[in-house]
Amino acid sequence: MFTLGDILRATGGSVIAGPGDASFPFSAASIDSRTIRQGELFVPLKGMRSDGHEHIQQALLKGAGSLTEKEISVPGIKNKALIKVENSLKTLQSLSHLIRVKRAGMPVVGITGSNGKTTTKELAAAVLERRYRVLKSEGNLNNHIGLPLNLTRLSTEHELLLLEMGASMPRDIKGLCDIALPTHGILTNIGQSHLEGFGSMEVLLRTKLELADAADFIIYNADDPLLAPALRAYKGKILLGFGLGKGADVRAEDVSFKEKGSQFTLKGAGESIEVDLSIPGLFNIYNALAAAACGILFNAGLSEMAKAFESFSGVAMRYEMEEFRGALVLNDVYNANPASMREALLELKRLKEKRAVGRAVAVLGDMLELGPYAEEAHRELGRLIKKDVDVLIAVGPMMRLASEEFKSNGNVSLLCEDSEEAREKLLDTLENGDTVLIKGSRGMKMEKVLEGER
Repeated sequence: MFTLGDILRATGGSVIAGPGDASFPFSAASIDSRTIRQGELFVPLKGMRSDGHEHIQQALLKGAGSLTEKEISVPGIKNKALIKVENSLKTLQSLSHLIRVKRAGMPVVGITGSNGKTTTKELAAAVLERRYRVLKSEGNLNNHIGLPLNLTRLSTEHELLLLEMGASMPRDIKGLCDIALPTHGILTNIGQSHLEGFGSMEVLLRTKLELADAADFIIYNADDPLLAPALRAYKGKILLGFGLGKGADVRAEDVSFKEKGSQFTLKGAGESIEVDLSIPGLFNIYNALAAAACGILFNAGLSEMAKAFESFSGVAMRYEMEEFRGALVLNDVYNANPASMREALLELKRLKEKRAVGRAVAVLGDMLELGPYAEEAHRELGRLIKKDVDVLIAVGPMMRLASEEFKSNGNVSLLCEDSEEAREKLLDTLENGDTVLIKGSRGMKMEKVLEGER
């Protein structure tokens, strides 16, 4: 997918050992010596706790070559390329940019927003893969390391690229756009996330709009009170809005919810079709609409979209529904911020009312990286759930503040230091027929609540 010559051309590096043939090929790049595969280039990165240079020899046993910032020798390794560079991370970024430039005529769709990026990417892929050979971001590899890694997997067979773009600081999206050169952009929504790094909602919005600065075609949430007015100022761009409101170009009407999904009429491009979405939640309808708008721009038919949405099974740790000891669990443990927490709690309320049995139990971990907004965001959450949640299992010091507000209504609240203790408390209190939401920021490791014996 790229060659030794590409690496040298992108970085000005030099070959320490191995083949001198500039056409020597690599299939992709990897930063993990444990999972590197045959044909891949190892990129040793320096972290807070470890230095990838310590694992070069291990990586070369399985991979095709390695970068290095140090003058080293690796005895016993034959027919593998060892390339000296000044900075491994910058080399990866420059190389991935070169790979992108070599495919200048190929559409690249960047996807950003506070919530829904990964699910939107997967839904868009489900739609577009029916017509195109699509390369999409693996998992949630969406930052200054993950996005370049995804680009190194690009081959001449691919016709379209879907790249998730995450941000935690100003100008993060611009940096990713400078590497990937997106032609199309999807902006899912704007909500309180990573405010510790951004400092304010205004800066967060400006950072997400860096995708709109770079791309010519912009798909955006027309119902979002921050995004919609901000994008009106963009001239010379092709804008396509999605949402539930009448002003959206691609919209859902006649929405109804099932226990494990929803039904709605999808309208767009002068057509309409009935959609049976297999994943729950209003927010997932928005994700599907974003994917539908993307499909319209790439000439996918609405009937193709409906089939893709019906067969879509969801994304791991993002609103999975499962039975657990007589209860129905909404497993949404991948991450959390105030907006996604509110949506998940609304779905908990709706699902409990639809089932008409048992209690609503919320097992909630701290929402991290909110900076000065953290205390009020957690207290507001506690006030929000007073009427609709019967039992709160609060995990972490900030959720203790939510618990204080929640308990003032006389509700049952249990405090936990970590997710493992939360599992014990949940098992002690769980009753047949309960509906349970488990959610928290990634650092809270809320997946441990469901680990172990069922």
